[in-house]
Amino acid sequence: MTILRFAALPLLLAALPLHAASDPYAARIAKILKATPLIDGHNDWPEALGEKAKDKRWTMDLTRLDPTVYHSDIDRLRAGGVGGQFWSVWVSADLPQLQQVKDTLDQIGMVHSLAARYPQHFRMVTTAAQLRAAHKAGRIASLIGVEGGGQIDDSMAVLRAYRQLGASYLTLTHSRTIDWADSATDNPAHDGLTPFGEAVVHELNRLGMLVDLSHVSEATMLDALRVTKAPVIFSHSNARALCDTPRNVSDALLRQVAANGGVVMVNFAAQYVSEARRIWGADRSAEITRNNAPPFGGLHIGDPTGAAKALAAWEAAHPEPVTTIAQVADHIDHIAKIAGHDHVGIGSDFDGVGALPQGLGGVQTYPALLAELMRRGWTDADIAKLAGENVLRVMATAEKVAAGMQSEPEGNAQPTARE
Repeated sequence: MTILRFAALPLLLAALPLHAASDPYAARIAKILKATPLIDGHNDWPEALGEKAKDKRWTMDLTRLDPTVYHSDIDRLRAGGVGGQFWSVWVSADLPQLQQVKDTLDQIGMVHSLAARYPQHFRMVTTAAQLRAAHKAGRIASLIGVEGGGQIDDSMAVLRAYRQLGASYLTLTHSRTIDWADSATDNPAHDGLTPFGEAVVHELNRLGMLVDLSHVSEATMLDALRVTKAPVIFSHSNARALCDTPRNVSDALLRQVAANGGVVMVNFAAQYVSEARRIWGADRSAEITRNNAPPFGGLHIGDPTGAAKALAAWEAAHPEPVTTIAQVADHIDHIAKIAGHDHVGIGSDFDGVGALPQGLGGVQTYPALLAELMRRGWTDADIAKLAGENVLRVMATAEKVAAGMQSEPEGNAQPTARE
């Protein structure tokens, strides 16, 4: 077991800059990640494999993949020192909800197949104690996050089935407002949660599943924080004070997360890290619409070659702003300043986004982010909290809340979202 436990350390050290042999941060990071698992709150590798590899994903060798195609593979997970991973089982919110359920089950199967095919690397877990045990045994603890309330098809029974299959959190919405909760990136319909949405939060508490508030509107965040009996998570969100998108968390909400005992796990997606990159992306989208708007408004409607040339000219005149690892560290610093070091974590969104900051191009790069924070004066204790101790605390507290709710009946008596 000792060999397994420390086998990843040479790879971890190799992931640091070339001067790491004389860099005191490398040894400090290795020591911290030996004791505390580095836990990422959100990685879309299962969905990326489904989209890009199709049915080959069930049998292809996942040890080493093309880094221009995937942000993740087994070798790079080991090099990055990953000790625990919430694998996102995302499906499009635009699909009919019953199809979302079917596709979610397919992706849950993919996560289980990782552990079945590579038991020397992965172990399925659902509790904080199991996660620590897997890390001690040298395995990457694998958890499941269902990334969208539409994926339960307005059914408590489906939610309970996901839990039985190993799901550890539910993101209340994705990109679309649903029957019972408002999304951050769609028109609101409920001013937060409906009574059924509140019942979903209650059922998540009873099941011991984490309530994930990434992607939801601020009104939904507030309602969930009011209703929940357990700490919440934001599995992949940043500080809105630094990048003003509703996908991020305002300072007022950060203070409420601290009062709740929850954790905000910082996202690496460039459009949620850099305000300049966010504005550039919106301007680029507007330019695409300007060239292609149907049926009559586009400057190049019906002329895809002309539209492509026009966009290329716009991009040449408006280069994409550079996003950096330092800016990601700025978000971590800000959340720690406003909410406290006990309430920040890492939720990369690897394999779920296109543009990433310089220095954070794949799962092998976590040590570089930790080193950046150490250069800013972060202590080993605070790095350990960020890496995994905070989310482990949240998980353990949610488990205690669930244990205290076991005498309550299942949520069958609750009204359905469509009533």
